[in-house]
Order: sequence, then structure tokens, then C-alpha cells
Amino acid sequence: MPDARQTEIQHQDPGAGPPAGPKRRWRFSEVLQDLAAEGPERIAIADILTAFGDRAFGALMLVFAVPNIVPTPPGTSSVLGAPLLFITFQLMIGRPVLWLPRLITQRSVARADFARLVERMVPWLAKAERLLRPRLSILIGPVPDRFIGAACLLLAIILFMPIPLGNMVPALAISAFAIGLVERDGIAVSVGWAVSAGALAILAAVSAALWAALRAFLETLLGVTI
Repeated sequence: MPDARQTEIQHQDPGAGPPAGPKRRWRFSEVLQDLAAEGPERIAIADILTAFGDRAFGALMLVFAVPNIVPTPPGTSSVLGAPLLFITFQLMIGRPVLWLPRLITQRSVARADFARLVERMVPWLAKAERLLRPRLSILIGPVPDRFIGAACLLLAIILFMPIPLGNMVPALAISAFAIGLVERDGIAVSVGWAVSAGALAILAAVSAALWAALRAFLETLLGVTI
């Protein structure tokens, strides 16, 4: 396991191509399956960072966002949303190296639980990978990635908030962005932008409804018009 005091994973130039070594680069789903297959009883965030190497930004965004697409126990979105705040902020400012504090890198889950999560993710992820490929490069690169980071940071903040069922759409948008970053696919990024717009529209509608209800309650309680 890498030194937990400072875990840094290189986020290489997307145009640089795969690193030297094996000719075929493992797919995202294959890396997840390999992580879940064998090893110690627990798997730490640092292990995931090491496994994904230069794809750490998109990979970690996907790992932390996907569980929130389905209904989860109260408080889960806050736990998973905290690392997303660190990751998306660094993507937004254009940091070439992903750094996470020891408090996060040392967090671990039972490998059996991680394996169950991977088992749920892999079928649809494998189907998506057959459709994904590098394209629409104008939507991906040093400058576009910063805008993606800013959008995902805002979505992560929304996801972090304790809004009932309010984590599903932001998580879906972050997942689309993450897949686009990992596979350098501008179509996936476009889906992320579209879903982000929907997430913000839903948030605006919910906020307006809550404010209207609060205002009506205060007017009834105080007997004045607000």
C-alpha cells in the first residue's frame, strides 16, 4: 500500500496515450474486478488510487458517485460526497496530480462489500464501455476539464446536502462526467452536462417549493405578509 501520509497519483495529459508497458490498457470494469477479486480482507481508498493510476480523477469520481444513483441509507451521500469535494475541486483548479488527505486514503471497506458493489456496477459498465471511445475532443482537455470540475464540485455540494432523494440526479451527472474523463468520450461528457442542467432545475424547483411552504407557515404564524 502506498504511503498513507501522502498519496499522489499522476493525472497525465489525455493526449499522451497509454503508459509504456502492456500493449492493451485494462478497461475500467476490468480494474474494478481485479481489485475485488483477491487481496487483504479490506480495501482502502489508497489501493483504488494506485490501481487506476493516471485515470484516478475520473475513476474515483465514478466510484464515489455511482452508489448514490440508487436510494441509499440516510447519511450515505454525506460520507461518499466528502471525497468528491476534494477530487472535483482539484480537477477544477487544473491540478495535474490528485492528492487526498490521509483521513480519506486510509478509509477502507470490506473486500466482500466492495465486491458486491462491483458486481452491481460491472454489467452496465461493460455495456457502456462497448459504446465509449475517444471522440469530440473539443469537450475534453485541460480547459474543458476545469469546467467539468467546477460543475462536478457544485453537484458534489448538492449531493453532500441532506436532501431526501436529492442525491440521485447529481450522482448520475457526476458518473457521466467521470466516464467521459476516463474514456475521453465527449458524448458522455455531453450527457453529463445535460443531466447537470436537469439536476439544477430540480434543485431550483424544490428550493422554491420549500421557500413557499416556509413563507406560508410564517405568514400564518405571525399574521403578516412576507
